[in-house]
This record gives sequence, structure tokens and C-alpha cells, in this order.
Amino acid sequence: ARKYLRYYLLASNGKGHGVHSPFVYALVRNVLMDRTEYVAYAKMEELRRRLLKDDTMLEVEDMGAGSVGGAGPLGRAWGGARMRKVADMARLAAKPVRLGRLLYRLARYYRPSVVVELGTSLGLSTAYLAAGNPEGRVWTIEGAAAVARRAKDNLLQLGLSRAETSAGGGAEVVTGNFDVVLEPLVERVGPVSMAFVDGNHRYEPTLRYFDVLMRHCGPTAMLIFDDIHWSAEMERAWADIKADPRVMLTIDLFFFGLVVRRDEFRVKQDFTIRL
Repeated sequence: ARKYLRYYLLASNGKGHGVHSPFVYALVRNVLMDRTEYVAYAKMEELRRRLLKDDTMLEVEDMGAGSVGGAGPLGRAWGGARMRKVADMARLAAKPVRLGRLLYRLARYYRPSVVVELGTSLGLSTAYLAAGNPEGRVWTIEGAAAVARRAKDNLLQLGLSRAETSAGGGAEVVTGNFDVVLEPLVERVGPVSMAFVDGNHRYEPTLRYFDVLMRHCGPTAMLIFDDIHWSAEMERAWADIKADPRVMLTIDLFFFGLVVRRDEFRVKQDFTIRL
């Protein structure tokens, strides 16, 4: 609560007043302030309601802090067991509606052709990203095999799986440890135009994934980091990402941190925007 209060007091106005970057002003006005009730939202939120009532048990491997079953709030809440109820995963691991909708709007506005997500869980955030730009291709990585299979089924139900789409886009679930599969994946499908980094909320892995993505993203790209104020480790990782000489523009939305790459950015700028 103290962290959020500090963010709220220091953040720039969420309506874009006083923001002197044309790119950031456009993002605030066209994405953050967009309150349109898009038709696509209903499908994802109906799936969420079903998952919240689902007592199916899935086996979940421990993939690190903040991941399903890892050290941190999720592991403590579930007692560290390897079996997880789908309803609990939907309640504790899935992005809330507000942030899922933000992912949808980011994908809808920027139209990324290649999206990589680290941390699929049940596929809700994947669905928002894929639905936001039906022509884009989304690859999402999930470490737990049983969870990955359930995510694939959920994306099929929504008509967002690569096999189900007719526009050349859609989502594909890749099963494996981030450390093993991320770099070969982006070498194969890149350059990356958008990435959502979730699922391992520790300092060193976050910086490692950041480096891999920066080396494989195109001249126009956005990297989205989840829970940048979740812990002291994540705040340190976010500070180091901001200080990286390859990064010219960052936006702190408290729940998400955005790293924006554009060749025209010449002066380093860091923004904190009230979401």
C-alpha cells in the first residue's frame, strides 16, 4: 500500500496533461484512457468465470518466485503443494480483468506482428493479447505441462489458437522452462515486436529475459514487465532495466513496466503514469 501511495502521488496525470513526449501522450489518450467495451472482452471474461468455478486439479512444477507454486504469495497461499485447483489458479495467478483489458488495448493499438509471452498459466493474458490483434502471432511459454495443455484447450475454445484462426495469426503454447526455450524461440520467430514477461519475479532471471528480448526485438518494439513493484528484487530489476544504455523510453504504470524501443528516440526518458 505504501508503494502504491508513493507511485500515485509521484505519477503524472493519467489523462496525459503535462506529458511532453508525443509517443507517451498518444499512449495515454488512445490506450490508457480508452474505456470502450470491446466485444472481444466478453469471451475472455466468460472463460474467467468458468475457470473460477473449476475444481479440476492440475500438477504444477515450481518455476520460480511469483510463478504458480513458486516462493512468494502464490506458493504460500497454496501451501507449496504440487497439485493446484484450476479455480485457485484463475483467482491468484491470472491477470485481473483491468490488466487483461490493458494488454488487449496495447495489442489492438500497436498491432504487434510477433508477440512473446513468458508465463501462460491458464491462457487468459494470452487470449487478451491474441484477440487484440488477430493478424499477429503470439507465442506463449508455460513451464508446467498440465497447465500448458489446459491453456491450449482454453485458447481453442476461444477460437484464438493458431490452428483455429483464418487471418494468419493466433496463439501457440510452447511448453518448457523459460531458460531453455526462450532464446531458441525468439531466434526462430523474431524479431519480437511485443513481449509480456510474467511468471518468474526474481532479479537475475528478469534481467536475463530482458537481455534476450532486447537482442531479438525489432526497431519498433514494446516489452511489458509484470509486477515491477512486487518485491525489492523486482524493483531492483526494473531500476537496472531503466538504466540499461539500450533503453531510451520507459513507462512505470505500477502494475506493469513498459520498455519502448523506437529508432527515433535519441534522449533517454522515464515516465511514471497514473493508471
